[in-house]
Amino acid sequence: MHRASMSWLTGFVAAACLTSAIPAWAQTGGSGKWQATYGVSLIGLPIGIANVTAALEQQRYKIDLQARLTGLAGMVSGGRGAGQASGGLSDGRPVSSGYSASGSNGRESRTVRMAVSGGTATAVDISPPIVKKPDAIPVAESHKRGITDPVSALLMPVPAGQNPVSAAACNRSIQIFDGNARYDIALSYAGTRNVEGRGYNGPVAVCNARYVPISGHRDGKATQFMAQNRDIQAWLAPVAGTSLVAPYRIAVRSEIGMVVIEATRFEGMVKAAESSGEQRTQSASARR
Repeated sequence: MHRASMSWLTGFVAAACLTSAIPAWAQTGGSGKWQATYGVSLIGLPIGIANVTAALEQQRYKIDLQARLTGLAGMVSGGRGAGQASGGLSDGRPVSSGYSASGSNGRESRTVRMAVSGGTATAVDISPPIVKKPDAIPVAESHKRGITDPVSALLMPVPAGQNPVSAAACNRSIQIFDGNARYDIALSYAGTRNVEGRGYNGPVAVCNARYVPISGHRDGKATQFMAQNRDIQAWLAPVAGTSLVAPYRIAVRSEIGMVVIEATRFEGMVKAAESSGEQRTQSASARR
């Protein structure tokens, strides 16, 4: 699969988890932790798993994601990765301050670290460095401004007073810089539908998504495939007690088939101030 599409999918998983974990009390100075597990499938076959922990402390957030391939895919490639992001909450909206990611496929590994301030990537370290090909589109300094990192990218607030299961949930363009490439994810409203299970029963907003490459990428077949891809979709569900929506299901067609990311386990937010005997937890296990 194209690297940028996987970067976005990984960000979507982690962001989905943190979005689901910000009830109203967190926006007024609360703190706590939330955990989830997501399954990844390719053409209907399970190929991976991601474990996510989202911690909230006053007006700050931190996300930790650990992902790995499983089954035959894991045996062949040994692929695994991790991502972390942190920042602050401003009016319920995430403001990134730092991002890091690492990955290995059994043959090579790479680590990316990026500092963000005021929506601008101020420092990037990639080890080992990525050797740019002659046909790679240069990343201009202007492309590093007004951005967010891939993990924090999809924490999506709905404007106050708007129906969270409507066009207000979808219609937006998200500017992402991952330390190497700059791209947008453009969401557009496609309708609503009702769902049951996996921790939520009710209507979801159905969003079509587009990958828009800006810079840092090679203008080759893989990039053209993703840029022309019209088979990317996310279902967004409202988060009770907030003006946020969270992904219920994400699907994207890759060059080798449809990839689906879907939650298999949710654990409700636990306030840090509560004793173990008074913790209010909720959990749901999703089964196909």
